[in-house]
Amino acid sequence: MKQQAVIVEQFGNTAQAYLSSAVHAQGADLAAMHDIARKMALPRVLDLGCGAGHASFAVAPVAQSVVAFDLSQAMLDVVTQAAADRGLENIRTQQGDVGQLPFAGAIFDLVVTRFSAHHWLDVPAALQEAWRVLRPGGKLVIVDIVAPASALCDTTLQAVELLRDGSHVRDYRLCEWGHKLGMAGFAHRLDSQWKLEMRFAEWVARMRTPALREQAIRSLWDSAPREARDYFAVQADHSFTIDAAMFVACKQEEEIY
Repeated sequence: MKQQAVIVEQFGNTAQAYLSSAVHAQGADLAAMHDIARKMALPRVLDLGCGAGHASFAVAPVAQSVVAFDLSQAMLDVVTQAAADRGLENIRTQQGDVGQLPFAGAIFDLVVTRFSAHHWLDVPAALQEAWRVLRPGGKLVIVDIVAPASALCDTTLQAVELLRDGSHVRDYRLCEWGHKLGMAGFAHRLDSQWKLEMRFAEWVARMRTPALREQAIRSLWDSAPREARDYFAVQADHSFTIDAAMFVACKQEEEIY
């Protein structure tokens, strides 16, 4: 099965769970996205890899329009219903691949993406597409899980992520994000970093991780070197913490601080 088909299958089965997930539905980063959009005065927004739509919901009240864009139609169906329930009539959905956006150039003021990029097959292509569809001076906001600088902890994280979710590609390090954004032509800054606690039972249930893979994750945590267990603050029930970060980028070399 090709990677895109894996993503569609994985998230088609779990779309509703992501709408109600506290990890995805809450966070200071959503308030920060709202504030960025508010300061742009009714921007036209594109939410890449929108998932259950939480970033779209955060910016919609202060946006002219929002396109919630995702590979999974099941996710988009959840967004459509949830937007209607919230009275957010300026959100529309569109299905597609972030590496080949079906939009004309320079039509969006703001592109956002939240907890999606670690599933993308070709991040450079997606960033190039974000650049293309942004107007000059437009902004790109990226929120995602980031990998530790330590090679040991990086490898441990990728293994745990892949066992839990077959659609996982990679959590990138901060330096990797900086390089990718720079290569795509964005002026950028690291806006913030924080820790997210993954409650193990909820974390695997949300993705419907098969029992055998869940057992493998528990075994991996139990046998991981102390440095990795300490870094991720692994608890007795195998709950743990991971790093998240938000980048703010701009299509032109202007002051973005």
